[in-house]
Amino acid sequence: MLYSTGVFIHVLSAILSIGPFFVLLPMLKKMKIALVHEEMAAYVATFQIAIRVVKHAGHVLIISGIYLLWRSGYSIATPFIATTIGLLVVSLFFLAKAFKPTMRTFNTPEYDQQQFVGKLKRATWIYVILLTLMLWLMVTKPALW
Repeated sequence: MLYSTGVFIHVLSAILSIGPFFVLLPMLKKMKIALVHEEMAAYVATFQIAIRVVKHAGHVLIISGIYLLWRSGYSIATPFIATTIGLLVVSLFFLAKAFKPTMRTFNTPEYDQQQFVGKLKRATWIYVILLTLMLWLMVTKPALW
């Protein structure tokens, strides 16, 4: 029962780690054509909230993953787990370095709306791809080596 609850929490946190970015993709199109600064500020605030949700869901994802690894009998050297951990480390650094510096340029002299939105769009897609790869590895459990 406890293991099943751990799996549920792990899956739910995986959904919360990637789901908000799928909502942000259509919003990025609106950000690109936003004409009023207040409208853009609202989009930026929404984006920051989504990043915060993803970050905290990621914490739960890691803790539940460690618990499931401990309880499952898999080794950390199992190919799909080792690869997932590697992608996790990459995604953690990427999340920290891709969004925060870009978001900090809003309301500064360096801010350029088109460049700002372009960087956010690129970072969002890269992060979605990284998390989708991790999701694929966890679901299919391929024998990579």
